[in-house]
Amino acid sequence: MINNRKTGNKNSLTIPKTKEELIKEIIDNYTKLTTELSTIPKDCTTNKELEGHSKNTLISINNLIAYLVGWGQLVLKWNNRKTQELHVDFPETDFKWNELGLISQKFYKDFEKDDFNALKQKLEKTTNDILILIESKTNKDLYEVPWYNK
Repeated sequence: MINNRKTGNKNSLTIPKTKEELIKEIIDNYTKLTTELSTIPKDCTTNKELEGHSKNTLISINNLIAYLVGWGQLVLKWNNRKTQELHVDFPETDFKWNELGLISQKFYKDFEKDDFNALKQKLEKTTNDILILIESKTNKDLYEVPWYNK
């Protein structure tokens, strides 16, 4: 699905205001990221050299991809539970919004056994699943209906 879409170039991140803008932003950023990832030698992907998601931490490229996959899968989980009219624990079961650093650590651990190629495949699948989800929604569903009450 991702490879079949036309993308445009943008130099700055914008906050999408419509379904179409959201899809375009996801595709554009995914394309930029995967282009960058294609330049990284596989043997460097476990080196912890990037600024982490928690203060004073360093993460690897694999950790970064795990983080993106983790959040993507969490969004899919929220939507799935909401669709089934089940309670949604925001942001995640046993975590509060002020514990996002702990959630990032959870994502790193969840995917620590996956190598660079497996993580890239999971990122592609998760991104495609999110695009499919967005395609199934109306603009009203995405931008005019509250997700939670607090």
